[in-house]
Amino acid sequence: MSLPFFKEFSWDPSVLAVDSEWVEGPQDHFLEKTLPSSLRVTYTDALPLAWTRRLGIGSLAYRARRSLRRAGEALLREGSFDLIFFSTTVFPVMALGPRWKAQFGVPYVLDFQDPWVSDYYKNHPERRPPGGRLKYGLSSWLANRLEPRAIRSAAHVVCVSAGYAPMFMERYRDLSSKFFTTLPFGAPEYDFELLPTLDVKQSLFDPNDGREHWVYIGRGGADMGFAVRAFCTALNKHAENHPQVRAMLRVHFAGTDYAPRDRARKTIEPIAQECGVADMVSEQTDRMPYFSVLRCLADADGLFIPGSDDKTYTASKLYPYILARKPLLAVFHQESSVTEILRATGAGSVVTFDDSHDLNQVSQNIYDQWFLRWPQSVPSTDWSAFAPYTARSMTERLCAVFDRAAAPEN
Repeated sequence: MSLPFFKEFSWDPSVLAVDSEWVEGPQDHFLEKTLPSSLRVTYTDALPLAWTRRLGIGSLAYRARRSLRRAGEALLREGSFDLIFFSTTVFPVMALGPRWKAQFGVPYVLDFQDPWVSDYYKNHPERRPPGGRLKYGLSSWLANRLEPRAIRSAAHVVCVSAGYAPMFMERYRDLSSKFFTTLPFGAPEYDFELLPTLDVKQSLFDPNDGREHWVYIGRGGADMGFAVRAFCTALNKHAENHPQVRAMLRVHFAGTDYAPRDRARKTIEPIAQECGVADMVSEQTDRMPYFSVLRCLADADGLFIPGSDDKTYTASKLYPYILARKPLLAVFHQESSVTEILRATGAGSVVTFDDSHDLNQVSQNIYDQWFLRWPQSVPSTDWSAFAPYTARSMTERLCAVFDRAAAPEN
C-alpha cells in the first residue's frame, strides 16, 4: 500500500521477498497489479516444506533466512542504499539487521505489526498458544535471544499500536520514547478503486440468495473469545425476539486460523454453539486471498470486527472495513486505538469492554446499539477525519521516519 507513494516523498524502494512458489497459504496474483511498474523486486527461494516439516519446522523465517541473507548481502554490495526497512511478522528475519549494519554500515528501521516477544500466554496459562506449548516455548526462547540486539541496533522502531512503545521501554530501559513511532497501516483506497475492474470472485457466500449476510474476515483465537461471545449472546437474544431471523441471517467468519486446514482449530463455532446460534454462524479457518476479502466486504450486508482482550491489539483490517462503506459493528477493549478511530470518523458502531469482562452488560450494549437499530444505514463517515489514515498519509509519515533514520548523525 505504501509502494506507490514512496517516490513522491523522495524514496526509491527496492524489495527483497520470498517468491510465492515457496510460500504456504493462499496466493493473490491480483496484488501484482497494484505494484508500481518501475518497482525493483528481488525474489529468493526457501527450503521446501516437505523437507523441513519432517523436523517440525514450517515457519518461513527459518526456511528462507539463508536465502534472504545471501540475496540481501548481494544487493547491499552492488547498490547504494541509505536504509533497510524490515516490515514483516516473520520476526527472526529482523535479526539480519545488526549483521547488515555491521557489514555494510547501512542503518535499519523495524516495523512491528505484532509483538515479537509477548507475555500474553504466560499471563493466560489457561489458553493454548498457537502451535502448542512446546513449539511456542521454543519460539519464545529464540525471540528473547534475538530481539534485544535487533532492537538496540536499529535506527528507529515503528509500531502499529500505541501500546507497543511502552512495552519496549519497560523491557529496554535505555531506550526513550523518541526511539519509537506509532504508525498503523494505511487505508487501501487504491485497492477499492481497482476492485470493480478486476474479475475477483468470492465463494464465502452468495449475495443473491435472498438472505442477509454479515462478515468478519480475520484471525480468531482465545483472546477474541469475549468479544465473540458477547456478540453471539446478543445475536441469540435478537433471534429469540424475532424468530424469522434464524432463516434469514447468516454470519460468516473466515480466515480465523493461520495453520493449514489439516491442523487448524475452530475458535468461533464452539462459542456460537454455546450461545445457541450455531445455525446462523459459520466459520472457515482457511485464509483468503486479499482481493477476495475485499470482494466479500463489498458484497456483505453488514460487517463485524471482534477485538482482543489485549488492549494493545490494533486491527489492521479496520480500514478496509471502513472503505467498504457498509454498516459496521466493532466490539473492542476501551483502550484500543480502534475505538478512538471509529469514534473520530463516525465510520461505524463501536461497543467497548474493560478488564472486568462484564458479559451481560457488553452483550446488552451490543443488542441496544446494533440489533435494536437493524437494519442499520451506511455510516456517515467523516472522510476529512479519515484522511490521516490513508495509505498516502501514512507513507508520508513513514518517510519522515526514514529521513531521520538515514541522517548522517544516525
